[in-house]
Formats: sequence, C-alpha cells, structure tokens
Amino acid sequence: MFSDLKTAGRHCAALALLGAVMTTSAYAAPPPAPVVTLAAATKQLRFSWTTIPTATTYRLMRSVDGVSGFKQVGADLPAAATATQLNMAVHQQDWPNSLYRVDACNTDGCSPSVATSAAFVMLQAIGYFKASNTDAEDLFGFAVAVSGDGNTVAVAAPVEDSGSPGINGNQLHSPIPGAGAVYVFVRVGGNGLPWLQQAYLKPSNPDPGDHFGTSVALSNNGSTLIVGARGEDSVATGVNGDSNDNSAFESGAAYVFTRSATQWTQQAYLKGSNTEALDHFGEKVAVSADGNTAAISAIGEASNATGPGGDQANNAAFQSGAVYVFTRAGSLWSQQAYLKSSNTDPGDDFGSSLSLSGDGNTLAAGAILEDSAATGVNGNQLDNAAVNSGAAYVFTRFGTTWIQQAYVKASNTDASDFFGFAVALSRNGDTLAIGGSGEASSAIGVNGTQTDNSAPAAGAAYVFVRSGTTWVQQAYLKASNTGIFDHFGASVALSSNGSMLVVAAPAEDSAATGINGNGNDNTALNSGAAYWFVRDGSQWLPQTAYLKASNTDAGDVFGSSLSMSVDGHTIAVGAQAEASSATGTNGDQSLNDADGAGAAYLF
Repeated sequence: MFSDLKTAGRHCAALALLGAVMTTSAYAAPPPAPVVTLAAATKQLRFSWTTIPTATTYRLMRSVDGVSGFKQVGADLPAAATATQLNMAVHQQDWPNSLYRVDACNTDGCSPSVATSAAFVMLQAIGYFKASNTDAEDLFGFAVAVSGDGNTVAVAAPVEDSGSPGINGNQLHSPIPGAGAVYVFVRVGGNGLPWLQQAYLKPSNPDPGDHFGTSVALSNNGSTLIVGARGEDSVATGVNGDSNDNSAFESGAAYVFTRSATQWTQQAYLKGSNTEALDHFGEKVAVSADGNTAAISAIGEASNATGPGGDQANNAAFQSGAVYVFTRAGSLWSQQAYLKSSNTDPGDDFGSSLSLSGDGNTLAAGAILEDSAATGVNGNQLDNAAVNSGAAYVFTRFGTTWIQQAYVKASNTDASDFFGFAVALSRNGDTLAIGGSGEASSAIGVNGTQTDNSAPAAGAAYVFVRSGTTWVQQAYLKASNTGIFDHFGASVALSSNGSMLVVAAPAEDSAATGINGNGNDNTALNSGAAYWFVRDGSQWLPQTAYLKASNTDAGDVFGSSLSMSVDGHTIAVGAQAEASSATGTNGDQSLNDADGAGAAYLF
C-alpha cells in the first residue's frame, strides 16, 4: 500500500508540474510566419496578412537601411489584427534599401514574415491631386499651400473658367474665362487616409481674367486661407469695399476664407489703400501661423516712396511694387502697413515673392528686377550696374510699427540672376532661403564655385541666418545635376526650425520618376524637379533627396510651386502644365489628353 501511495504521489507531482508548464505557456512553439501583402496610398504604406490562429500579437518591423537591423514600429497589434499602416514622409525614405516585415508572436516567441522592400510601391505613395472639374489650360497647381500641421492643402487653378461665385458652387457653370478657383483637400482623421477634396472656392465677385488663385497661403491649422487674384478689376480700397465697379483694370484683390468644422466662408475682401489699374495686388500672399497677420504684394504699384509708411499718392515709379500688411482682430481686418523698399526704382517688382515668420513679426520680400551690383547684406543700393540681378528685403514689426532690417543680395550678384524669385522664412524668422532662378554657375551641391557663369539660368538658392539683428549668408546651394535653363530656385520652402529646405527647378529635364532617380537622363524637357537639403548645426549637408513626379512628362513644370509643413514631413509640389484629364485624388495619371490642366503631388 505504501508503494501505491508513493506512485500516486509521483503522478500528482507530475500533473502539478505539467499544469505549471501549461500555465506559463499555452503554446508548444511560436506561431507560423505570416504572409504579408504590401500596398501604398498617399504618404502611407499598407501591410495586410491572414490571421495566424496561434498568434496573440503582431509587430511591424523596419530596417531603415537594410543593414542596421530591424526595430519595431509602433505598439503591438492585437491577435485579431489583419492589417496596419505606416504613415511617412515619402521624400525622407531610403526606398531602395529599407526593409519591412511583420512578426507573429505568442508567449513562445515570434516568427517574422519574409522581409520585403517597398521600392515597388514608391510611386503609389506619392499623392496625386487633380481638380474635381479638370479642364485643359486651367493651370491647377499654379500655386499650392500646405497648412503648418500638414493636414490641409490648398491648390489653385487661376485660369479655371466657372462663373459660379462662393463656396462649393456649380463647377460646370457657364464659363467666365480665367476667373480662377481654389481647391481645398484635407487628410481625413488626422494622420489617417484618404485625402479628400473638402471645398471648391470661388470669390464673391468672379469675373473674366481675375485669376483668382494667383497665390495662396494657409495658417498653421489650415482654417484661414488667403487667396490672391492679381487680375481683379475693382476700384475699391481697403476691406470689404464695393467690388462692382470694375474701372481699375487688373488692380488686383485678395480674399480671406475661414473654416469652421468643415464649412468654409469668405471672411474678407481686401484691396490696397491706393488702388490703381495694373497694380496687380494679390501677386503674392503670406500669412502668420495664427492667421491674424497677412502680407499681400502688388508688384505693379507705382509710388516712388521708400520704406514703410511713405507717400502712396504718386505714380512716379512704374512697377516699382509695394507690400501691404493686414491684421485681424476677431473677424475684422484692417490695413496695418504699406511697405516699400529702401531703394525704390521703376520696374523693380518689389513683392515678387513674400514670406512671413510664424508670429508675423518678420517679413521677407523679393524684388527680382532690382538692379544693384551690391553683394551680401546692406551693401550699396544705388549702383544699378547689374540689371535684373534682384534683391530681397527683410522687415520687422515692433508693436504695430514696421522697419526695414536688411537689404539682402547674393554673394555672387550678376545681371539677370533674378535673386529674390522665391523667399521662405523659418517659423522664428531667423533663417531665410532665397532663390535666384537666373543664376548661371555650373557648380553642383553645397558651397561650390560661384564665379563660373557657364550654365545660363541654371539657378541657385542661398540661405541667410540672423543673430540679433545681423544677417549673414550661411550657404550657397546648387542642384546635384545642374543644367542650363533649369531655373533651380524658382520655388523654395523651409521647415519650422529652418533645418530642412526644399528647392524646385521647374524647367529641369530628367525623365526620372519618384525619389532619387537618374537625374542625368535629360529626355523630358521642362518636366521639373525638386531637391531636399538638411542642415546639421550650421552646416548644410549634400543634397538628401531628388524629387520627381510619379508620372514625369516633358513640359509639366513640376516644381512651379512648392509648400511644406512646419515639421518638414509633408511637401506639396505643383505641376501647372501636367496634362491628365483625371479628377480628384490618385486618379489615372497616364492620360495626357488635357494639356495644361495641371496637377499637385504630395510627398
């Protein structure tokens, strides 16, 4: 009997041990490896798989360069999950080398799927936006704006023809040639997808040739939008005047739209304080982060005044140009300042580019046809020996008072460089990027030789930084594939901290597509490109990425407009001459049956 009790005791101990083991792990082995399918949508990779019965969690894993090992992306996914997404900045990915996998896990371990490259879906990750009423020669993409948070994009088509006024009107209304329109797209659910068109905006007074959408700017949250219409003809002055008297041909106007929830309304109709025919008020617009300060240029304005607050009444300096600053209190707008350059001259086109710092207290304006031969900052403004060399001007605001802080020229000033063709300020206003689309050096990359003028209109970009009130040039940037007449520097955009810069060359000729393709195949004349640069401390690194459209074609002028979110993770690029007849987001890019319809791309 004693022997039987001992045997029974051993059996009980064995059962207890087995129970303990089963309590610790319910599985005899890790689950089988999942079979993963990879797809892409705008700025997103999408991974899907079939359920593994013995898996309790899944993990998305990434090797950023294919060499440094896999790291988990995001939190564990539950047992019921069969899909996940990875939101991304398309231009910041190492598409040829990065690898992805999904691990199926339980308490006995994890089993990885086959690691795969996403390079084959790169082009699908580039957002492709078209108007909801695409038509030939509308020039959709002539101007683009991304909100600071990256969740709203405005795209202008200044030659769109519908005559319907207001918000979300009849897009097929009997035509008014060249009236213009603006389209607003939003990312649904914050960082989720898809992107959808939220609004179709027209002014309250559409007229032929107004070119509503000449320029656009969005506030940080995307709920204030400024739209320029350089061809508008009203003789009104100030805010919300009479728009029915069209006796001031192409005097120009600007419009403020605001969004509440998902609904857009026109809040204000802005004119200059000295409206005249051919002023082209609305040529460029800029807005502060909170949407309460707006700058609007009128490159055809003709006063010979200098500096802020001068005499607006004379027309002695034809097309010298001016900039007007408006501020909002509550919902009411008023003009705060009238700005002229410190060396006003006929034909300078002061205001041909504009940018505001986040707080609205620093303003940069380009004058692409200014003629001084000066170089650097605050040089001799009176030597007009370099015709159309171009200049930029920095203004600062103290309370409600504006002063000119700096007169900025390139380090290699030359005639017809068009320095100031584009300007961009960082959020704090201490970094300024300036494009000179006519600059002629054949240099490539960062801080190359500036004195070689063997590449006409290749273009360049310059970076200046401010310490206190002093500005100095920090970098001279060229494309990695500098070519004649590429017009590198025609558009520029900076991130919030000024450490990321994108520069467009809308007449670049490569037939490459997507990110970091072959930039030396010049078989797609004037297809256009954009270039991504990053600053480390005070040093600008060699070009990080080379951006092309997903459907590159000759004559598309990809890069005719640019805008970037404050974190640098979202870039919108306009291609005003793209020719597909597709409508909406991510339609058929292969159609070339609507010449000049235009498109916008999101990276």
